[in-house]
Formats: sequence, structure tokens, C-alpha cells
Amino acid sequence: MKARIISVLFVCTSLQTMAQEKEPGMKTFGKAVTDKFPTTRTFDVQYEQLGSTNYDSELFGNDFERGRIESHNRLKVAFNMPFYKSESKRFVLTASLRYKYENYNFGDIYNYSSAQTYTRNQENFHYMAAAVSATYMSTLFRKPVIYNGTATVDGNQENVQRVKGFVTANIVLKRTENTTITIGALAMLDPSSIIPITPIFTYNHKFENSKWDIDFILPQRLLFRRELLENVRISLGTELNSESFYLNLNTSNLKGIYELNQLELKSGITYEYSITPKVISFLKAGVNNVLSTRITAKGERTNRYVYDHKEDTQGYFRFGISYNPF
Repeated sequence: MKARIISVLFVCTSLQTMAQEKEPGMKTFGKAVTDKFPTTRTFDVQYEQLGSTNYDSELFGNDFERGRIESHNRLKVAFNMPFYKSESKRFVLTASLRYKYENYNFGDIYNYSSAQTYTRNQENFHYMAAAVSATYMSTLFRKPVIYNGTATVDGNQENVQRVKGFVTANIVLKRTENTTITIGALAMLDPSSIIPITPIFTYNHKFENSKWDIDFILPQRLLFRRELLENVRISLGTELNSESFYLNLNTSNLKGIYELNQLELKSGITYEYSITPKVISFLKAGVNNVLSTRITAKGERTNRYVYDHKEDTQGYFRFGISYNPF
């Protein structure tokens, strides 16, 4: 699924910083990744609150429900730790743990088949994942190149559900004092993926005589960023994010383990503040557009969904804090 591909695009962004180093190393790679993506830091905690929204859904292609989500919040915790580094420091193995808690509160819900309105209890979901990532830095045609392979085992509070993976390769096409362009490819090792191979393109440009720069990653983000003070940065723009978790269902129509995959487009402002060089906080706020919410049988391709769900635009805010001792 495209949403899963987006979640791993952080690998290529490191090259935007590496390209500006005469002798780029793994340390430079690590700094670039953790600067752009807080969830890749040693320890990261984030809380997100989404506003109320109306939704309309279909089950097996037929009208199912329309109703209101009064509130929706998420708590995410991430831990990352390198556990092996080669003598050349060009090959690194990293272990990662992820936990996510989602909470939904509903308003009135109308069921099309019964023509009745009812309420639904609060719903909570847990998602857990463990991953091992191998990263190798080399050169190709005298240009920096990064290879990465990641294997992930994920599940919910009931059980381990699936094993997934991906591999990437990214190279610098152009580098100047102010501009860096990279290109690469990502291959998903997941039978449920609709797009098994995806091209990756990044563009970073610092405007002349300005504190502003543009950070573009196709198709994940378009941000305009500015350093305000020595330890403050703001960003304006749009980011494409994906969310997923497992559902244990036992209804007349659906029985077994299913996956919910949601694609979101968030637009707004981000404020980042370095409390210390090792502790960084941020606050994001803006509008959230849910592009797609689908439920499929576990491991099934997302175009073979059983449930489809559309939501109105909603407001959101997210805050987090990260600790990066290295």
C-alpha cells in the first residue's frame, strides 16, 4: 500500500545533508535522519488530538453507516538503538520498537440497512512493532549512496500478526552549496502492497541570503522552513502520513483479523524548540484531510477492501518530545 511506502521515505532524506559534506559519513547520515523525523531518534513520545468530524461508510460496496466522530486521539512511543557498527563505520544495524494507542469517541450513528440511529461505545486500539534495520553507505559514480533494508514484525494486544519488509537505494544526482537533488527506489517485501516498487525523489534548496529553505520529498512532504533563533525552527507546509492498526472482528459479516489503513494529508505549521542539544520538543497544528480509510482482511491487497470510510476535514494538533543522547 502507498501509505506504507510513505512511512519509510526518511531513509533518502539523509542524502540531502550528506551531499554537502566533502567526506560524508554515517554520523552525518544519522544527524540528517533524526533532524527531519523525530520518530527515528533514540526515544520519542508524541500525542495527537484530532477534532470532531462527520463520516460516511460503505461495507462490501453498499451504504453502511453515517455518523460523527466526536474526538480521536493517538499516543505514539518510539525507541531506536544501533547495536552493531562495522570498523569502517559504513555499516550499521539498528533495532527499533514502536507502540501506538488510538482512542475514538462517537456521536450519533445512522445505519442505512436498519434505518435506525444509535450510539457506539468508546473504542480503543493498540499497535506494536519491532524492527531490525541494516544501513550501508557507499559511493556510486563517485557520489554518495545509501542502501537500507528493514524487516518488521507487528501486531496488536492479541498476538503477533505479520512480518513485513522493504529495501531502498538512494543516490545524489546534484549538489551545490544551496541545492541538493537525490533519486532512488524503494521495493516493498510485502504481498499486500499494491505498488511493489516506488521511485523516490527529494529536493532541498536554501534561498540565497535568506534563512528560509524548501524541503520537498516526493510524495511525502512539501515544507518551507526557517530558523528563528539559535534553538527554534518553524515549518509551513503539507505532509502525507499513514496510519494503520489491526482489528479483531466477530460480526455476522466479518470474522477474523483485519487491517485498517488510513492515508492523511496534514497542512499547517510546526514549531520546534531545542530544550537542550539532546532534548527537542515540537508542536504541530493545522487541518487534517483523510484521503482514504479502508479495512481489508489481514495480508490482503488494499484494493480488495471490505470497508471504505470517508471523513470531513478536521482540525488537529500534535506535540512531542524526543531524547537523542548520541
